[in-house]
Amino acid sequence: MTGTVKQQGQQRRGAGDRLRRVQIGNALSAFGSGFTMPYMFVYVDQVRGLGSLAAGMVFTVFALAALAVLPFTGRGIDKYGPRPVLLAGTALAATGAFAFGHATDTPALLVSSFLFGAGVTTCQPALATMIVRCSTPATRSHAFALQFTLVNLGMGIGALVGGQIVNVADPASLTRLFTIEAVTFLGLALVTGTARMPRVQLSVVHDRNDGPTGLRAMVADKAMLRLCLLAGLIFFTCYGQFESGVAAFATDTVGTAPSTLGLAIGANALTIVVLQMFMVRITARRRRTTAMAAAGLVWLAAWAMALVAGLIRTETMAATVAVVSIYALFGVGESLLAPTMGPIVADLAPARLLGTYNAGYALVKQIAIAVGPAVGVLLVGSGTWPLYLAAMAGSTLLIVTLALRLRPHLTPEQDNAAPVVVRTVPVRELQTAA
Repeated sequence: MTGTVKQQGQQRRGAGDRLRRVQIGNALSAFGSGFTMPYMFVYVDQVRGLGSLAAGMVFTVFALAALAVLPFTGRGIDKYGPRPVLLAGTALAATGAFAFGHATDTPALLVSSFLFGAGVTTCQPALATMIVRCSTPATRSHAFALQFTLVNLGMGIGALVGGQIVNVADPASLTRLFTIEAVTFLGLALVTGTARMPRVQLSVVHDRNDGPTGLRAMVADKAMLRLCLLAGLIFFTCYGQFESGVAAFATDTVGTAPSTLGLAIGANALTIVVLQMFMVRITARRRRTTAMAAAGLVWLAAWAMALVAGLIRTETMAATVAVVSIYALFGVGESLLAPTMGPIVADLAPARLLGTYNAGYALVKQIAIAVGPAVGVLLVGSGTWPLYLAAMAGSTLLIVTLALRLRPHLTPEQDNAAPVVVRTVPVRELQTAA
């Protein structure tokens, strides 16, 4: 018995070490994204002098890369494990980032943008699957919340550091920027890609080894389809508007200065960092569907604050406070979602299809984030900002409705409404990492 307890302790410490390495990898990946993403448009448009059309094409190709690789990413994770897929993703991302920084014409930028986007997209479900493999049902919400906090910190620090390097008059500074990002992806491969994944203990809801495989299995899962619909609306309404529709509304309609907009985005990140672990404790004692519905209500308050900002835009100070409040309220809602969305996906997925479910969820996220800015900027740019706010408020109310209607389709364990019973799943079901 002593030996068994000792071995279990060693396994827990080993899983904890691996989880720390995965979280460091998440922070490195986010740092790289924050380091370059804000400056990609400027790089193509002004530094290389190729114009806004070429810059728009680059972002389109970057987004389309996700649609091309994610179906294969999920299948690869399920077949070979998350570690080899992560290594492939970091290789693609590092190659794309390095090539992007040295490209001087549109064709080269488009090719490197596709490699860059494919690599970044491939890493996301691999890292999410690693978090599931390195955590237990009892610790999973905390692990995903910590990931979200580190991602926000990493992106914020990356944008701050990158801004000190960028000099539009000096093309070499941008080349240096993208070369450094390529190195961060190599660091991700070294730190996280070399961590062997443990055989995790999954809850009884994972014990399914019959039926369809691949994306067909996910499409046949009615609960997962409902979750994907809800997630798509969440990413469209919040994350898809964060740096586009709301930013356009604040600057064009309210007249917010760019420096104030930066302060508002900083308030969002600070809200998440301060509240995230507190929200983990709150959501640990409540249904996950309740937390998602609560996030929708908080965002409804954010859109109400946006209406106030639009109505009092001539009062500069009051309008500024209102705009900052919008971003802070978004942060409160994001903090409620971080411990819920990822764990539900993990609990819905059969162990043999964990990669497929994570990749499918990431695909929904990418599509919503791609469509959201187009709709938001179109409505605000056409001068119909009241229609924009009404559409977003209506979408937010739909989030609350869909979250509550998801509840009957989840088991008590999946909805965090009952103690999780953990047992060891047979080895043939686990598909562990190589």
